[in-house]
Amino acid sequence: MKEIPTALTIAGSDSGAGAGIQADLKTFAALGVYGTSAITAITAQNTVGVTRVQALQPKLVAAQIDAVVSDIGAQALKTGMLANAAIIAIVAKRIRALSLKNLVVDPVMVATSGDLLIEKNAVAALRAALIPLAAVVTPNIPEAEELTGLKLRAAKDIEAAARRIVAMGAGSVVIKGGHRRGPAVDLFFDGKQFRALRAPRLRSRNTHGTGCTFSAAIAAYLARGETLERAIALAKRYITGAIRAGFAVGAGHSPVHHFYRLWKV
Repeated sequence: MKEIPTALTIAGSDSGAGAGIQADLKTFAALGVYGTSAITAITAQNTVGVTRVQALQPKLVAAQIDAVVSDIGAQALKTGMLANAAIIAIVAKRIRALSLKNLVVDPVMVATSGDLLIEKNAVAALRAALIPLAAVVTPNIPEAEELTGLKLRAAKDIEAAARRIVAMGAGSVVIKGGHRRGPAVDLFFDGKQFRALRAPRLRSRNTHGTGCTFSAAIAAYLARGETLERAIALAKRYITGAIRAGFAVGAGHSPVHHFYRLWKV
């Protein structure tokens, strides 16, 4: 019997199931990877917004990671919503202690609805403790600005931010271009060279969970044995298709269609 690749998501729960843990597990499943999870926070959330957030105790987050890795393992992993500095610190500690590789850090700070998902004092912990462990960091423009302190208005600013994030210790970075005008161009930087990842901009309200899904797809492809650069390119192709096939759910920003390759709505 062929062994299935495994990937772990360490993130928050979205009760509306469009982002967070739920989106990550859907992505893993859609891409042929067995997904496991360590929940960091519970959000009361739908397509319109977030009404309540409850962060879990750091020791419980650590226990979930240990339980999963000791039995099932993780050929790749990703982090999403890490609500506070204490959770970030213990997640980084367990990743180091368990020698986990192929870490994708999605520095989730704000939901699609605009609601804040991380405490302000946690950003410094993200920079110092978690980013140096990452194979790749996947911020959008506002997140890259928060991480670097730079204002990203032009292409040269985005390149400067990418250099600064890699200088924090990350293996590479993809700064997503969804918040820019024009084509959806993401910038990949591995510390040596830049590469633009291009896709047509899709006019859609079905964008809830795009960042979670993109980073989860990178982790899934890494778990399947792809190189980092190819994993990122394949994830870009996957998220573009998932947005294009998105369908209306709820009154706000609907989710992308994680299983668009398998069935049609």
